[in-house]
Amino acid sequence: MTRTEVISLGCRLNAHEGEKIRRLAEDAGLSSTVVVNSCAVTGEAVRQSRQAIRRARRANPGARIVVTGCAAQIDPGAFAAMAEVDAVLGNEEKLNPSDWRALTAAGESFRVNDIMAVRDTAGHLIDGYGDRARAFLQVQNGCDHRCTFCIIPFGRGNSRSVPVAAVVAAAERLAAAGHAEIVLTGVDITSYGADLEGAPTLGDLVGAILDGAPSLRRLRLSSIDGAEVDEALFDRLTGDDRIAPHLHLSLQAGADVILKRMKRRHSRADAIAFCRRARAARPDIAFGADIIAGFPTETEEMFEESLSLVDEAGLDYVHVFPFSPREGTPAARMPQLPRAVVKERAERLREKADVALRRFLDGLVGRVFDAIMESGGRARLGNFAPVRMTAPAGEIGGLARVEILAREGRALLGAPVRGER
Repeated sequence: MTRTEVISLGCRLNAHEGEKIRRLAEDAGLSSTVVVNSCAVTGEAVRQSRQAIRRARRANPGARIVVTGCAAQIDPGAFAAMAEVDAVLGNEEKLNPSDWRALTAAGESFRVNDIMAVRDTAGHLIDGYGDRARAFLQVQNGCDHRCTFCIIPFGRGNSRSVPVAAVVAAAERLAAAGHAEIVLTGVDITSYGADLEGAPTLGDLVGAILDGAPSLRRLRLSSIDGAEVDEALFDRLTGDDRIAPHLHLSLQAGADVILKRMKRRHSRADAIAFCRRARAARPDIAFGADIIAGFPTETEEMFEESLSLVDEAGLDYVHVFPFSPREGTPAARMPQLPRAVVKERAERLREKADVALRRFLDGLVGRVFDAIMESGGRARLGNFAPVRMTAPAGEIGGLARVEILAREGRALLGAPVRGER
């Protein structure tokens, strides 16, 4: 190999950062390099990161292996000690050009700082990255919360935000470059702005983007915490059709006892009320959510509350996570359920999620929507539903009118509406 390859594991944010990492490494003069952007969300994720490193070495015996990401940030010594690894970069360093240059010019092999000590605003994130269909704009990093199942704050650090003016300027550039859709990303984007002068909220930021980039066709939010949605954001979400009618909520459970043991900031009633209020104000909005099955101490009755939450909150997309203990978190020290119980509950929750998704998609058949054209003859509706197109409907990344003809499994079949944009 002669170029830099990036292998990103885990969350979407890691995947989105992968392209920027590749550019930074190549700009620094690195070649014949494999970067493993590791994940630490569970013990299994760490194991998979190690496996990816070993596979990369076997496939590229002469390449330089650089490891970064959350697992490397949390336990850098363990990865530096791997025979396959040539260098380790921390999560802050992986997005800084000077740290990549140091790997080349100074021949350094270990640059990992104390991520919890980082207080600077995250202006270096602002370049934006993505594909031709949409642009991803990272506006925040880190998390100030301490959910008992989550190790990520110790991999990403405390919450840091990009100043509003820098975000708006980047959004204007991306819209002018032809991206019809921009996705705002971060680790905990609803905590946006608390570290900035004047403490602007995510609602303030969204309003500034929409007002400052009038040519932008669609703005989408990544995963949010409903407990932190301010009124300015709620008003924009429900009153401005340039915001995609889709929210992915970090719910995690449907039983109040489990939510408290997770140290979540909302109750079951809060989650249901938020979804109902948003849907009443914007009937076309779709909801996704993360739900963990088999959290320690979860009884069958508590699990049934997670199952029924799908219907009561009107969830359309559910990402199911069988609980997996992560060493170093309080939840790993709680009484664990048998793995067979965790697996069985996760399967039941997936079945419930499949029913909800099919019902949601069936309700879209026969209607006409705006859609972003993607590669491979596919499109994406504002409510996040994937569509297989019967015929081309414009350039990749463009916005087109699409009629939904049928549901095909977990996706839709659509046709371009001729004579419209």
